[in-house]
Amino acid sequence: MPPLKTILLVDDDNEIVETMRTLLEDRGYRIMVARDGNSGLTIAERENPDLLILDMMMPKKSGFLVLEKLKTRPGGLIPTIMITGNEGSRHRAYAEMLGVKDYIRKPFAMEKLLRSVDQILGGGATE
Repeated sequence: MPPLKTILLVDDDNEIVETMRTLLEDRGYRIMVARDGNSGLTIAERENPDLLILDMMMPKKSGFLVLEKLKTRPGGLIPTIMITGNEGSRHRAYAEMLGVKDYIRKPFAMEKLLRSVDQILGGGATE
């Protein structure tokens, strides 16, 4: 059986993190969590997850700074879904320029997130 796909959740909103963690673990993904940009960046560089779900606005380091740093690493950017409460289209354009696979505005239906995760990771947790 192939190893589980790993997803790193980087968000300082505990309620959102726990909801995403529960749903994604129920689908068979291995979940890691970081509560701020600095620890998210450290874990991403050390663990090299299959997918990053990244909040834009966080303490210590914004999602954009995390993306900019990860983009320069050997191997390039980890596939990323950015989630944000920000309405600005400039932010979306910048996130897309940095290479995010999807950009989802909060509040969002968890089904939308799950569809995006499955699409990016190939449709199944153990595929």
